[in-house]
Formats: sequence, C-alpha cells, structure tokens
Amino acid sequence: MPTPRDEQHIDLSFLEGPRPRWKEFKSVLSISREFIMGFRKLHFVGPCVTFFGSARFKEDHPYYEATRELAQRIGRVGFTIMTGGGPGLMEAANRGARDVGARSIGCNIVLPQEQDPNPYLDVSLTFERFFVRKVLLLKYSMCFVVMPGGAGTLDELFETITLIQTGKVKDFPILLYGKDYWKPMLEQIDHMIAEGTIGREELKFVFVADSVEEATALLQHRLVRMWQEAKGIKDAPKWWFLENAKKSPVAQKK
Repeated sequence: MPTPRDEQHIDLSFLEGPRPRWKEFKSVLSISREFIMGFRKLHFVGPCVTFFGSARFKEDHPYYEATRELAQRIGRVGFTIMTGGGPGLMEAANRGARDVGARSIGCNIVLPQEQDPNPYLDVSLTFERFFVRKVLLLKYSMCFVVMPGGAGTLDELFETITLIQTGKVKDFPILLYGKDYWKPMLEQIDHMIAEGTIGREELKFVFVADSVEEATALLQHRLVRMWQEAKGIKDAPKWWFLENAKKSPVAQKK
C-alpha cells in the first residue's frame, strides 16, 4: 500500500482528465522543475550509454553478471553508464561502472512500492513522472543496451525505436542482449515486417547479442566512433549558472 509520503509525491489525478486550471498550472510548474533539475545535474556527465533491464533479477542470476561485465567494458572506453537507478540489472550496470572507475548515473522513479536508488551511483536523481525520466535517459545517451526485462523495459525499448524510426533521434544503436529471451518479440517484429507495418530498413540500428563477447564486438567500433565525436562537443561551466562541472573518474586518470 502507498505510504503517506508516497501519496504526497505521486500526482494520481494528473492523467484522469480535465481538472481545475490552477491544478493543471501547478502540474506544469512541477514538470518544468523536474526537467530543469535533470538538465542541471546531467549537463556535464559526459557521453552516456544507457542500460535498461529488469529490477527483479538478483545478484546470482547470469543476466546480472553479464550486465555488470558489459558495463565494465563500456565504462573502460570512457563512457558514463546511466540506468534507471534501481535494483536488479540497473544495479548491475552501475556496479560495473563503479568497478572500473567510470561515472555511474541513476535516474530513479517514485513508485507506490518505493524503489530505492542502488548503492553504486555517483549521481542520483529521483523523478515523479516516467515521461520526464525517459526524456532525460534518452537525451544524454548515445547508445541503448537493453537487457531482459518486463513491461517497463519494453516501453523504453519501443519508445526509443519509434523515435529513431521517425527521425527524432539519429545514429542511436540499440543492443538487445539475450537471443532466447527476445526471440518471441523478434518473431513478432518479423511478422510486422511481413505485414508491412514496419520496414526492415527501419530497424538497421537494432542488434542482438547472446554473450558479452558478441555484444562487445557489435558495439566496439560504433562506441569508439561515437566517443571520438563526443569529445569534439565541449561546454565549460558558466559562473552565472552557478555550475561546477566535475570530471569523470576515467578522465581524471588520464
């Protein structure tokens, strides 16, 4: 059951249709506050690779170890590892980043069943609204690694596919990990292609891997190219914004 604290932080009436105008205006201000908070805290985190996956897999599960190892390999290149900030495979990715000294970011969400941030985060944000959280996870990422997960993972995956398919996001590779796990979904996509509701060319940015080694081989050249391009996009802190950027642990070692 939601606690009094949860009820204060979750606007359960927002999606229930028209409300008094002053309540709608308050929601707009609250949404703006969440975006501004996210923009300020994430502006200097560096190029990110975002991991998605289930919060329900424990430390002894093979997917947990695979997520942690893949995050280690990507973190060594210099990328910041970003996740939804919770337990399970999100924790595994952040933990992998921490293992190799890469920056570790978590964008957590307030839920009726409270989801605490995992203990491997250098920067932790907590959002009230899924759509704000998803925008920021996409905005600061250059690549998606989608580990096995449930409805939330599928939501994030297909929203990202839609954005790339419609040209809202470009040059954004998506790696699906676990061929057996994703097989039914991939068969459904093949059916959609056969029916003409989606084009095969529109999915050229989606890759499937069944091991950490295969995932590394699929991503290696793409990540190196994206890292080189990202290094050319620089922005310095502005004193009038009261900004004080910190270098990532990987950058500090170089």
